[in-house]
Amino acid sequence: MKIALIDSGNGLLAAAAAVHRLRPDADLVLSSDPETMPWGPRTPEDVIEQALNCARAAAAHRPDALIVACNTASVHALAAIRAELEPGLPVIGTVPAIKPAAVGGGPFAIWATPATTGSPYQRGLIRDFASGVRVTEVPCPGLADAVQHADAAGIDAAVAAAAALTPRDVRAVVLGCTHYELVAERIRAAVQPLLRPSDEPLALHGSAEAVAAQALRRIGSAPAPDAEPSGTLTVLLSGREAALEPSSLTYAEGRSLSAVGAVRP
Repeated sequence: MKIALIDSGNGLLAAAAAVHRLRPDADLVLSSDPETMPWGPRTPEDVIEQALNCARAAAAHRPDALIVACNTASVHALAAIRAELEPGLPVIGTVPAIKPAAVGGGPFAIWATPATTGSPYQRGLIRDFASGVRVTEVPCPGLADAVQHADAAGIDAAVAAAAALTPRDVRAVVLGCTHYELVAERIRAAVQPLLRPSDEPLALHGSAEAVAAQALRRIGSAPAPDAEPSGTLTVLLSGREAALEPSSLTYAEGRSLSAVGAVRP
């Protein structure tokens, strides 16, 4: 079994690590283009072009499924990628975990890139899945970029700024950019002390686990977390085989992937 993932950069690490936890015997292909990151401020046409380039590079390795592990790419490019690659290659998009957050009853906040915050796409998800729940959209300028480059000071500054915009009574935060999942605990540590006293710890809702599970369902494969860890890892940067970037290895997800089978090259 081989699962491919695409993103502009390190945002795919969380979903890739989730796939590896569910199926340690799966081969993984990680296709990104950090030189064009971030995709959020780009035009929809440009996002489609960049995402298609990453998807084509991944598809050349003949995976059984392709995960678009990026919210921005899923908004703008998912239809184009599916039109080109399906039905031969199942393509799974990433949607912010607004629905499970709403099940908790709210109120909750959605942290996302400035381009996604307030967008018709995100407002539509709120309308469809969180009607009647108080939701606050929080823009996080610079956070994805800081996570991509493992800029600790930049991460702390961006997280602090977003925490200051988060209402004191929220019960949960939706991580509306896949990069944010890599610093989830730093986000929790920044927001929790600012909240009004509560018996419940702050809940964080990411997409990685659900996307990984959906990829397995699409190819008719059941989770097997106890399988022999025999998978391999192929890293593609701008379509060329490479090693994991040093910034990837600053995150637990990246370090777990670096130990996957025979890392290529």
